Amino acid sequence: GIGGVTVLKECINICPNHNYIYISDSKNNPYGEKTKEEVIKYSENNIKKLIELGCKIIIIACNTASTISIEYLRNKYKDINLIAIEPAIKQAYINNKEKGCLIMATPNTLNSNKFKELYNKYHNDNFYILPCTGLAHLIENNKKEEIINYLENNLIKYKNNISSIVLGCTHYPLIKKEIKKIIPNITFYDGSIGVAKKLKEIINIKKYKKTKNNITFIDTNNNKDKEKRFYEIIGDNNE
Repeated sequence: GIGGVTVLKECINICPNHNYIYISDSKNNPYGEKTKEEVIKYSENNIKKLIELGCKIIIIACNTASTISIEYLRNKYKDINLIAIEPAIKQAYINNKEKGCLIMATPNTLNSNKFKELYNKYHNDNFYILPCTGLAHLIENNKKEEIINYLENNLIKYKNNISSIVLGCTHYPLIKKEIKKIIPNITFYDGSIGVAKKLKEIINIKKYKKTKNNITFIDTNNNKDKEKRFYEIIGDNNE
């Protein structure tokens, strides 16, 4: 859906002057509470579409899709440069060893083998895990009042115990302001910077030439409101 725009913004920042095609899967999102089989199916459909459009590098800008489907996709599409976002647990662990850190993610991401692998490798006793059922859906549909209520009900108990939050869903960076209203002095970690750096690495290795930096938005439901919001977020420099 619209969440991947937070990753795209970081990619454009680090890798400007390239053409980007963005698929918003309004027909099927959010993926966070779908079955594993559904997530793989939808992810593969999007990959096929991007290959048809001539994409040389494909970024899976959804933590749920990445953690669940990346192994399958890399095995099947070996000739495509696939970059998968993942929760920034390692980054939080390195910078936050002695203070409390909250990991916010969808149930599917938290239940994935990839997440468990990362968590078991980097977690400490100061990590808290919060399954955010339904939050991505509220953000996707821009339900501002319901988002505030959701955050107030779910974050208040962590207010005095944490100094950072891992935003384990690409939708969540869109509500940093709302989170800071509840926990003002908080540091955020998400996987978008790592994705953008990997993109730059591949572009340099493959020696892809710079272009005019065209951005094409495609929505699987042809949702014009989503398209309008997409370009508004792309042009917004405030968090």
